[in-house]
Amino acid sequence: MRICKVWDAEYPWDVRVEKVARALTDAGHDVHLVARNRRGDPVMERFPECTVHRLRPLHLGARLDAASMFPAFFNPRWASHILGTARRIEADLILVRDIPLAPTAIWAARRLGVPAVVDMAENYPAMMRELWAHGNARALDVIVRNPRAVEWVERWSLARADHVLTVVEESRERVIGLGVLASRVSVVGNTPPLARLRELGQVDGVRSRTSVAGRRLDVVYLGLLEASRGIHTMLDATALARDRGIPVRLTIMGDGREGAKHRAQAERLRLGPDDVRFAGFVPYEEALRRLRNADAGVVPHLANEFWNSTIPNKLFDYMAAGVPVLAADALPVRRVVESTGCGEVFVAGDAASAVEAIGRLRDDERLARYSAAGRAAVAGIYHWEHDAARLLRIVEHLHGSLA
Repeated sequence: MRICKVWDAEYPWDVRVEKVARALTDAGHDVHLVARNRRGDPVMERFPECTVHRLRPLHLGARLDAASMFPAFFNPRWASHILGTARRIEADLILVRDIPLAPTAIWAARRLGVPAVVDMAENYPAMMRELWAHGNARALDVIVRNPRAVEWVERWSLARADHVLTVVEESRERVIGLGVLASRVSVVGNTPPLARLRELGQVDGVRSRTSVAGRRLDVVYLGLLEASRGIHTMLDATALARDRGIPVRLTIMGDGREGAKHRAQAERLRLGPDDVRFAGFVPYEEALRRLRNADAGVVPHLANEFWNSTIPNKLFDYMAAGVPVLAADALPVRRVVESTGCGEVFVAGDAASAVEAIGRLRDDERLARYSAAGRAAVAGIYHWEHDAARLLRIVEHLHGSLA
């Protein structure tokens, strides 16, 4: 089968785009990825997992070129590129990531008489509402990222897609609640490959660790620094733990819109380098390697509309690495942590609750139990091979139904 996959940003790189493309290619399908091109990369490039077809620069200057490539819902540049690429490769199916280009991809699929699948990695309308709520919207966003417009586009797209993929059950239930037939919505999770267990594990699958008695508990955060991700709660919790005589060190790997605010907050709280470390951006593979030395990995995201209907990759990365999880109670994360027994849960946005959970983690036996439970859950349930098999069944069924 020839599959045209649509991605609204540059490639490389995105972890989910690569995993999906590689799974399809490994199954014998021919994957062609339509992508943005603000960097001026070659318009066509072959990777092991797919052939990338990038938008061609118009040489209008960097800013105008970038503006012309913006993945607005009906950008004619994207419409021409998606339809032209899909037609040229004689695509049997179009698979589009997220809502911004879903209407255009569905339009192209209808023109060609092939199925259209929407891969909803995120609750896009909720993400836009978060953007506006925290003052991170720009002038142009009134048009292209208006939450009401995004909500309308999402409803239009989901009603017309042949199938919808979500990353978690809570998101699937939300989509069904919007009127999409349950038979047209499937979960394909953001899970790691089984190889991650071997890459990040220790001998015989058991992590060796030094006792936490008499030293600081090393807690690591991996990801973007944005208001809804709860880093401010963890900084408050670190200061409160210090004041209560609970030794903990927070290491933050990543950067983002709120990076400067978080650093300023750490200064106000008089958190020194023994209390918090801002590592900045760390390449993904290097960040995973650094996880091996952590006592716990934190997912402090707020329990809001957005995080109650999606789930972060980092949760499963922690589990695969045998790192006990310290998580706020956003619905999907809480469900996974509590059902697998891989860590402690605290009330989102509540620093005192986080400190209590940190205190419970200062127990070697408990840490060992959480570590083993997380790795067992990845080995048994939460791995990419399981999700990839479901993805393959869906696309092959759709192709067969129209053959």
